[in-house]
Amino acid sequence: MVKLIGLVEPKDEASRKAFEEWYLGNHIEDVSHAPGVLRATVHRLEKPFMKTAPPQYITIYEFETGEVRDAATALGEYLNNPGWPGRKPDNGSLKIISAGWYRVDRSFSSV
Repeated sequence: MVKLIGLVEPKDEASRKAFEEWYLGNHIEDVSHAPGVLRATVHRLEKPFMKTAPPQYITIYEFETGEVRDAATALGEYLNNPGWPGRKPDNGSLKIISAGWYRVDRSFSSV
C-alpha cells in the first residue's frame, strides 16, 4: 500500500469559506472515488506541538497498490476526467504546502 500525503491550508483567510466548500466539501470525497483509492482522510490541526506551526490540514489518500507509479497514473487519469457526478472545479482556494508519496517503513502498536 502507498499513501499520498498532502499538507494544505486555505490560500489565505479570505479563501477559507471557498476552501471549506470545495476542498473539504467536494475534492476529498471526489478523489476517494479514484480507481485504487481505499480511503481518503483529512486531519485538522487542533494544537501545534512545536514552536513552528504546522499546516492546518493533513490529507492522506491510501491506495491499494504498492507501486507509486501505478497509483500516480490512476489518480492522474481520474483527475483529468471531469466525468465524476458532482465534481466541482478547483476554485483557487487551496494552498499546497507540500505533498509526497509514502510507503510504511515501520509500524508499532500496543494492541
